[in-house]
Amino acid sequence: MKRIKMLAAVLPLSLALFACQGQGESKSSGTDTTKEGSAKAEDGSKAEGKDKKEVIKINWARDNSGNAFQELAMEKGWFKDEGIEITQKPFDASNDATTALLSGNIDIFSNYGTNGPLQTLAAGEDLQIVGGYMATGCMPIITRTDNNDWKGVESLVGKTVAADASDYTIGGALLEKGYDPKTDVKWVHYPNYSDMTAAVIKGEVDYAVVGTSRNYEVQQQPKLKVVSYKSDLMPWYSCCRMVVTSKYFEENKDVVKKIIKVLLRAQAYYEKSPENKAEVKKIVAKRMNVTEDYLDSYMDNEHFRISVDPLKHEVERAWNILGETGFLSEGWDKIKVDDHIQNDLYYEALEEAKKDYGSENPEFYEKMEQFYQEHDA
Repeated sequence: MKRIKMLAAVLPLSLALFACQGQGESKSSGTDTTKEGSAKAEDGSKAEGKDKKEVIKINWARDNSGNAFQELAMEKGWFKDEGIEITQKPFDASNDATTALLSGNIDIFSNYGTNGPLQTLAAGEDLQIVGGYMATGCMPIITRTDNNDWKGVESLVGKTVAADASDYTIGGALLEKGYDPKTDVKWVHYPNYSDMTAAVIKGEVDYAVVGTSRNYEVQQQPKLKVVSYKSDLMPWYSCCRMVVTSKYFEENKDVVKKIIKVLLRAQAYYEKSPENKAEVKKIVAKRMNVTEDYLDSYMDNEHFRISVDPLKHEVERAWNILGETGFLSEGWDKIKVDDHIQNDLYYEALEEAKKDYGSENPEFYEKMEQFYQEHDA
């Protein structure tokens, strides 16, 4: 536990605040497999003992931008169809969720970026990236409305910026233009996104890079404006990754595959029509207890791109940028990051989902096959 506390202290603080409470209490020992219910015998009577249905209980971290695929699948009962019961547990920040994962208080998270998991991996912890959620988050770079100096990422040079200095999307973009992201920008840390937006309004900083969930807040503030999004600087940069410990993965490969299958089915449903997207938005609003206006502020934005795909190539790029800019622990280059990206299992799940659910949206599965070839193969 001492090692976990030390790790949490050095991890960069993620600024994703939760908007609602998790549902119910759960054990802190990870996945709980129990026997529930009873199957019916061929004559219609209830069978006992070994025929009882096995329920696999999963503790899943939740932040306040939500996971549309997860919420849809829970609403539709698709996890239950696979014998899986999800308990959501809210966490303030990336390092809190990571500490919970390492301690076994949660089994999986999917909304806490790429930086944190990679830095944790480089620090000596054994994690596996098994899929994704946000391929690119709708993460805006904001400034005061009276600041008209933005010309591109180079406009951050020499300025005071409220953001995580290890943000590889910005660091990579600065490197490409010949700047040192560590020394050419004055980075300032604030405990949460609301404090960051307040700092911009007060003139304490020139710019801030805030999370997807802050779009509504920014839109309601007349003294703030969005000058760019992170995906303008680096398209398909790998935002939120779906992460488990290697121990959990080795013990629960079939469970992980089932989860990915269900999420792929949800993504296929979401992408099938505008009507389906509207339905999903209503489901997310209800389950997270937020307004649809709040969700509209980012879910209707072109920069909000969500996909279950693990984005292997993009994660590799993030790993190399973080290492080259000095934001990974010493010895990072001795670690083979590919060994911690489970794209093969993801592809198996994709093939099984296509077989089981392909008729629901054939075009989606063809597109995801091609997407996999471009981003993972």
